[in-house]
Amino acid sequence: MIECPFAIFSGSSHEDLARRIAADLGTSLGSVFRETFPDGEIGIQIQENVRGKDVFIVQSLARNPNRNLMELLIMVDALKRASARSVIAVLPYFAYARQDRKDKGRVPITARLVANLLEKAGVARVLTMDLHTEQIQGFFDIPVDNLYARPILVRTLQEKKVENLIVVSPDVGSNKLARKFAEDLDVGLAIVDKRRIDSRRVDVHALIGDVEGRNVVLVDDMCSTGSTLKLAAQVCREYGAKSVRAAVTHALLLGGGFEEVGIEEIIATDTVAPGSQRATIVSVAPLFAQAIGCVVAARSISSLYAPKSKVMDGYEKIDNFSA
Repeated sequence: MIECPFAIFSGSSHEDLARRIAADLGTSLGSVFRETFPDGEIGIQIQENVRGKDVFIVQSLARNPNRNLMELLIMVDALKRASARSVIAVLPYFAYARQDRKDKGRVPITARLVANLLEKAGVARVLTMDLHTEQIQGFFDIPVDNLYARPILVRTLQEKKVENLIVVSPDVGSNKLARKFAEDLDVGLAIVDKRRIDSRRVDVHALIGDVEGRNVVLVDDMCSTGSTLKLAAQVCREYGAKSVRAAVTHALLLGGGFEEVGIEEIIATDTVAPGSQRATIVSVAPLFAQAIGCVVAARSISSLYAPKSKVMDGYEKIDNFSA
């Protein structure tokens, strides 16, 4: 048997997703020993031979971003010192992406800082999904592949066969994403005019479009406390929406009360580990597995979004690279 030319390891943030990705690739996760010292320091030991291999680390930087990021950097260092040929960071959720520019005095650009940390640690490539802003890719001097969850969420909505559907952008910033959803679903579009007061408070001014008697789907790349979606849902209800559901990529869902404001269902991917809030979860593991397969085989990742892509048609397993 030919030895597998790559290996997949998981950080502690979302091992279930990592296992599903490995299973779709026809392999299993590499063994890692972890320990936490009494003062909180993280200890890592890679327990498999990775010499000369391309190594992928799956680590979603959510829920506990500071620890998860530090654990990732330590794992990268361990793998580099174990003579891995390259280390690729698979980050289904990229943390610290909100601060991607200096929009006021004396603030950091944390997205650039994280990019620098990853590169300095020795990451050769990044695979991620639905970056908060796509220009974050420009902070890296290494390849960054930003995958899109929209086709997966669109297919889920189509399978539900919701009649008289309309896509609503919960704020102007999500307008581009909402427009793509509306085009894919071949339905109308409305926009909630929202102004953010601070990191926790938002103010709604008006609704652009007609949602009266329509079944609304709010779309966004991320739902943290849910304040944006909740306000948008309230506005849609006030303007006569028949029903309201939400489709988001990164469902942190740190704040409850979604049913209280009339959001009947949240459809989300599994880029972050599930929390206490209930949501309809669709897996992105097949898409990440396909992307990893493309990297290993030196194929174009953009081919995943071609009309006849396996990922978009049945989520079939890719070729077994472990043979």
